[in-house]
Amino acid sequence: MYARSLGLAVIAMLMAAAYAFAETPGHPQHGSMGQMMPPQDGAAGPDGCPMMRGHDMHGKHGMMGGQAQSSSEPTLAGQDAFGAIQEIVRILEADPNTDWSKVDIAALRQHLIDMNEVTLHAVAEAKALDNGVEIAVTGEGRTAEAIKRMVPAHAYELNAMGWNAKTEELPNGVTLVVTSEDPAQAIRLKALGFMGIIVQGSHHQLHHLMMAKGEHAH
Repeated sequence: MYARSLGLAVIAMLMAAAYAFAETPGHPQHGSMGQMMPPQDGAAGPDGCPMMRGHDMHGKHGMMGGQAQSSSEPTLAGQDAFGAIQEIVRILEADPNTDWSKVDIAALRQHLIDMNEVTLHAVAEAKALDNGVEIAVTGEGRTAEAIKRMVPAHAYELNAMGWNAKTEELPNGVTLVVTSEDPAQAIRLKALGFMGIIVQGSHHQLHHLMMAKGEHAH
């Protein structure tokens, strides 16, 4: 009887010791079937950093790696005209039908210089009309030359869009008159002003490609 009581006491002591050991901080927790329980999200790991479940860790590290890779190479050309020419050259190189004997990238460059002069250096003085707007576009030297090349050519495109556009040459530029019989369009023209009108349409990009191919006059 005494031996049986002593045996039960020893077993009880061993179970208590095992329970205390399992509850020790940092010791892996076990389930009722003796299987190790996975650490909870946010629990500290051996290095003090939050521990994540395997699939979460893989997903987040994978996403961070992808972001680092996608941002490791610059994409901007650094200068607008440079980027525009680069885009055209890539299109020409990707087209097996490109006739390189006719390609004229130099002409495209000169046109882009014209665009820069007109956009940044031309003086545009607008006068409101009952049915539209009259704009004196002037400049000096290279700017005046660019105005005389670009603005009359754009008037043709404006007419194709349904407005009434005409130009008259000035000693240092041109006068651009754009009108519409629609009162709402007349208000719109006055609000757009010179640059708002000059950027109308999407013909510029195609014009650049045709010019580079040697298929369009400057």
